[in-house]
Amino acid sequence: MLACKGFGLGMAAAIGGIAALLISGVPAALAQENVTVFAAASLKNALDDINTACEADVGEKATISYAGSSALAKQIEQGAPADIFISADLDWMEYLSEKNLTKKDTETRLLGNRIVLVAPADSSVTAEIKDGFDLAGLVGDGKLAMANTDSVPAGKYGKAALEKLGAWAAVEGKVAQSENVRAALALVATGEAPFGIVYQTDAAAEPKVKIVAQFPEDSHPPIIYPVAQLAESKDDDAGAFLKCLQSSKARELFEAQGFTVLLPPVSN
Repeated sequence: MLACKGFGLGMAAAIGGIAALLISGVPAALAQENVTVFAAASLKNALDDINTACEADVGEKATISYAGSSALAKQIEQGAPADIFISADLDWMEYLSEKNLTKKDTETRLLGNRIVLVAPADSSVTAEIKDGFDLAGLVGDGKLAMANTDSVPAGKYGKAALEKLGAWAAVEGKVAQSENVRAALALVATGEAPFGIVYQTDAAAEPKVKIVAQFPEDSHPPIIYPVAQLAESKDDDAGAFLKCLQSSKARELFEAQGFTVLLPPVSN
């Protein structure tokens, strides 16, 4: 599951269990009965709360599958039954839009976020992230946990920031890549990696890690989470779920997890 070497079987079992909790499969029969949402793994805490809060407005609880945006987009492309897609970057929404797999008039820029450097909660390390940042020296003989840097948004943002800061070439060989940002977070939370790059919201959701430093916002492309209804969606309640995502109650829950809401709220 994880594209990294040198970690033990105990870690693999632990991360596998976490991933199984985070990334739920969506049986086709269930997907036909409920609004089905494919959402970036970093949204889990906020979206679980919003799903409960929106149940009365939508008329049902949505079935939500969490994973890396890249994996979800590929599943949608291959015909996985889903009504709504929430990506952690614009690229994967554009990927589906260009293939006419979204309802373009529903594509909306919903949220913003930040990336941070994290360490286990009991770490005493401090750092300042700036040009020439010696991240490789900080990591030492350990590993830097990141989501896949070629495809998963959190990993792509992190790599872009490290390249701009002049730190990527030296640290690239120390990177332990995972299939989504929550799996990278778990590597740090379990002590398998001394440092990781995750979203600020992930760090806030995991008490076993601490934020060492924030990456300058101008060191990477803006972190934007778009949402859209999918072209093959036939569920009449999908529109109600989209509307509730932009409501005041959803805004409060997104902001409670540290997201920036990019749209003015619509009425509940």
